[in-house]
Amino acid sequence: MSKTLVHITALLMGLIGAASCSADEPPATPTPPSAPTFATDDERNTIEVFEFASPSVVYVNRYQVVRDRRSLDLLSIPQGAGTGFVWSEAGYIVTNYHVVEGAQQLSITLPDQSRWPASVAGLAPDKDLALLKVEAPKEKLQALPMGDSGDLSVGRKVLAIGNPFGLDATLTTGVVSALGREIEAPNQRKIHNVIQTDAAINPGNSGGPLLNSAGELIGVNTMIYSPSGASAGIGFAIPVNIVKQIVPQLIEYGRLVRPEFGIEFAPSRWARRAGVEGVAILHAAPGKPAAKAGLRGAKRGAWGTVELGDIVIALNDTPTRNQDEFLALIESHKPGDTLEVHYVRDGTLRQTQVTLAPPEL
Repeated sequence: MSKTLVHITALLMGLIGAASCSADEPPATPTPPSAPTFATDDERNTIEVFEFASPSVVYVNRYQVVRDRRSLDLLSIPQGAGTGFVWSEAGYIVTNYHVVEGAQQLSITLPDQSRWPASVAGLAPDKDLALLKVEAPKEKLQALPMGDSGDLSVGRKVLAIGNPFGLDATLTTGVVSALGREIEAPNQRKIHNVIQTDAAINPGNSGGPLLNSAGELIGVNTMIYSPSGASAGIGFAIPVNIVKQIVPQLIEYGRLVRPEFGIEFAPSRWARRAGVEGVAILHAAPGKPAAKAGLRGAKRGAWGTVELGDIVIALNDTPTRNQDEFLALIESHKPGDTLEVHYVRDGTLRQTQVTLAPPEL
């Protein structure tokens, strides 16, 4: 046999052997690459804030008590729900005033789904804030750390946690869209310096916390602006710096307290009738700061007609064009502060000083 023929035969035998081995052994499966981690730093931060803060967010249940027509038993009928959050381990829960307004019974559902009866500890309708009290164990109550809403700027990341449409522990994110907004409280007072955000705030989110990227409370979600009633990217939150001023008063007094000026307001149309932008005084209580400073209220004339009293137009050179502006200025001071009061009497501009007194509690 020639060398060439031997060489060809050897090659054929090698190919047959290789085919035989490959038929006996399954082909090797390529090892897939490990799945990459796509979470960005921002996503990790969002996850961490939610995991940290969500144990502090609670469900506020509101009930109406009715009597069964047949058995005459009293029944608690669900009337609505909202969101709240733990203020302290002492059992205080913060929510919106409009969440609990008119409620005959309240309960709080904690993140572990345990439900506890709640009572109203204090109400501040002027700021749309309410403070509730539950007797839950301290280990079930995790308070949120307080931030500083004065440090906010437009564009800062914010996160909202709440119970929209009954879906508990829902997270939405966005940014601070604007600062210094004004909204109307349930009693028609203006709430100033409100935070505007595009984080979705739907019905049921009211009373929930607005957080910064450090997991700190910077506001209380309170309302949306939407023709349809659903989130349209314009939500509002009461700044935490206002909340930090109000809650201690609600704990101690059960209501918002302000220094006493000592007047009763006349209807706003009285000032307009006099052609003046200001606050007309209906009555200046004797012995109170305004009366001591010489301010006078309305009185009956000789023919039974009402004669206008003084009209306050400014405090410390800041205009008081309506009752809301007047009260906002009073709330920014403390008892013992002396205010320069500009007022109109019988068409003449006058000036006096009023020293604010402690509130009557």
